[in-house]
Amino acid sequence: MTISSKPQCLPLSLPVIDFSVPNLKPETPQWDSVRAQVRKALEDFGCFEALFDGASVELRKAVFEASQEVFDLPLETKLSAKSENNRNNGYSGQVSGMPLFEGMGFDDVENPEVVNKLTHKVWPQGNITFSNTVQSFAEKLIELNVKVRTMLMESFGLEKYVEEHLTSAKKRFHLFKYKGLDDNTEEDVGIDTHIDRHFLTILCQNDVVDGLEIRAKDGEEWFKAKPSQDSSYLVMVGASLHVLLNGRVHPPLHHVVITGKKDRYVAGLFLRPKEGLIIKAPEEIVDEEHPRLYKPFNFEDYFKFTYIDTKKRDLPALKAYCAL
Repeated sequence: MTISSKPQCLPLSLPVIDFSVPNLKPETPQWDSVRAQVRKALEDFGCFEALFDGASVELRKAVFEASQEVFDLPLETKLSAKSENNRNNGYSGQVSGMPLFEGMGFDDVENPEVVNKLTHKVWPQGNITFSNTVQSFAEKLIELNVKVRTMLMESFGLEKYVEEHLTSAKKRFHLFKYKGLDDNTEEDVGIDTHIDRHFLTILCQNDVVDGLEIRAKDGEEWFKAKPSQDSSYLVMVGASLHVLLNGRVHPPLHHVVITGKKDRYVAGLFLRPKEGLIIKAPEEIVDEEHPRLYKPFNFEDYFKFTYIDTKKRDLPALKAYCAL
């Protein structure tokens, strides 16, 4: 996407779903109500704004302070954390066509050794505050992820697959920075247009609310994904979940466009299928009204297919890859 071709965004709002309601437990009216909202939002939009009080105000503040701390390090130091074998783990940045973007990924954030090993690459003496903040915040996003994915599977009558589905994903945590613009630039690309490839994404951003833009499911319109509250998170479907549920939920196209001078920080959890996992819709979600749409595929093979060419990161490319 180039700035000259960037579509105009409409003032639309995402569905807002409250996960902070009291007694939100399975087999309660509260659970059933939120579950129905989750399914409808992911069918119609592919994403929603989640109100979730699992992470305290202090913890949210701490994770963005940790982001600023690591991205303020000298480039040479950050590059020492770059992985040659796994672009999802360690530092990423200095990308052609995306000069404003930097990232720091933790491929298996539940494993303290992974977090500490990466932390020691940029702080040889260690930084226990940074490591603890990353893990503590990621744990809260994992809690929200469990609720969302459990509700979604239940809503399609796939209760017996819930545990299998929850354990089939690696939990990748990422910190992102989008550098603010200089005085001579009105706007620039943060991240190019794409759909996410994994199961689910959960994002939390700092007080720079402009940036993420999402394409509506049934048309050319785009809208700004502005959070309505400081305690909210964006939950978004990826291609793997779309295939697993036989096309019943929508993986939305999105991109990041930077328009202001203030740096934008984002923390996100990405639920990525584990190595060797074959993505296939269960028989229970296939019927005459909803015939099977996709052939089973190995996620790593699909990832490689999309990695070679960024133009392959959209729904038509997914269908070309594995549609029946």
